[in-house]
Amino acid sequence: MNDAKLTLDPKTTALVLIDLQKGVVSRDVAPYSSQDVVAQSARLAERFRELESTVALVHVSFHPDGRDRLTAPVDESMASASPPPGWDEFVPELSPRPSDLVVTKHQWGAFYETGLDLQLRRRGVQTIVLGGLVTNFGVESTARDAYERGYAVVLAEDAMASMTAEAHEFAVKSVFPRLGRVRSVQNILDALG
Repeated sequence: MNDAKLTLDPKTTALVLIDLQKGVVSRDVAPYSSQDVVAQSARLAERFRELESTVALVHVSFHPDGRDRLTAPVDESMASASPPPGWDEFVPELSPRPSDLVVTKHQWGAFYETGLDLQLRRRGVQTIVLGGLVTNFGVESTARDAYERGYAVVLAEDAMASMTAEAHEFAVKSVFPRLGRVRSVQNILDALG
């Protein structure tokens, strides 16, 4: 992680939090616990809201019949047969506020066939700060899409976690530095002024 000087303009910077919902937060993750990721993400959300910056809460959900889920053949599926009721609800610490954008996605990335890009551009957003679960799936997919759409990307390293510490570390050290700037939550809060 790099702690080089970072400056963020609250008017053109948005916080985008990925899959901080009951069914994802209930999983065992590393190197930070789900509770730590939620707490760090809530710190960011509180500060962004205080500054009247854009906060986008993203969750994954599917139609009750499940037919909008990805079904391509894979060697190891992450999807369960039928998720329990309420699995797609945001955790209480990150309940949406009236000013927040709520984005429902149907695959890993938050941009594909959602209104996220349109809503960020309408608000003049040029930089996005990303956090959430899981580092090398939802967060990484969204970071790649954001980079390809020309957003400056800042990745809140201690506001995300993965299924293993090694998977998190690989994304943080090998992928994210090519997509944006990797910083701590405290560094991001300081950069907002």
